[in-house]
Amino acid sequence: MDLPDPHPGPGQVRIKVRAAGISASDAKIRRGELNFGASLPQTTGADVAGVVDEIGDGVTDVAVGDRVFGISDNQAAVAEYALLTFRAPIPPSLGFVDAAGIPVALETATRGLDQLHVTSGTTLFINGASGGIGTATTQLAVARGARVIGAASARNSGYLTLLGAEPVTYGEGMTDRVGALAPDGVDVALDVAGNGVLPELITLTGGEPKNVITLADFAGAEQHGVHFSNGFVDGNAFGALAGIGELIESGKFWLPVERTFPLEQIADAHHASETGHVRGRLVMIVS
Repeated sequence: MDLPDPHPGPGQVRIKVRAAGISASDAKIRRGELNFGASLPQTTGADVAGVVDEIGDGVTDVAVGDRVFGISDNQAAVAEYALLTFRAPIPPSLGFVDAAGIPVALETATRGLDQLHVTSGTTLFINGASGGIGTATTQLAVARGARVIGAASARNSGYLTLLGAEPVTYGEGMTDRVGALAPDGVDVALDVAGNGVLPELITLTGGEPKNVITLADFAGAEQHGVHFSNGFVDGNAFGALAGIGELIESGKFWLPVERTFPLEQIADAHHASETGHVRGRLVMIVS
């Protein structure tokens, strides 16, 4: 689809897109379940990395030619050009592909941790700790000084240990396995997987729904009185982009890219996102 080239308004920059991440929201946009207020025709993609080639009025943090990554305005990352209001310089050790996989997972993880007030000494349980958002959340929580217990499949136990979490496996008896590691329970829990375990998470956190946040189970949240975290309603944590470089360069944060796709295989990328058990991120190589 050919659309007119966008041009930046005040506070925006335009980038020549080099890579764009695929996230779970892309499929929902494609199916018409989400539109974030945009009108048709609509492209997809929030995660993006590229090179600044135009700047809008008032922009002083970056210049033409700078490498940046961020959240595309109007969910329009999978395109030749994208407009960015929320962006940051790409850390020196990252290429465009690795950078493009980070922004949405970073924002979501930071928002969840902030809403749960995770700080040094907090014991946090993450349900779904080995996926992209879980990986980001685990590392950020560990960097804050929290103790992290993470649930994943058995094959990902070693991976969670590498990230700094204490792993437990999904399935029947999960609550008992968490209890064996934390006999007094956990302080707070974050549900990333959305696999119907909110009652168990409430039990683990002292029977208090306020100590649990879900990122994926909207129906369960309503049923059990748990907060469903939504950056479009609650406010977002896009400011985390500017500070993640220090953790990346010190080796305390990394988000693996599991697979890349050329632009002509975007349908395959969406299919992989919807049907696969992805540990890291999926990224489109645009140019």
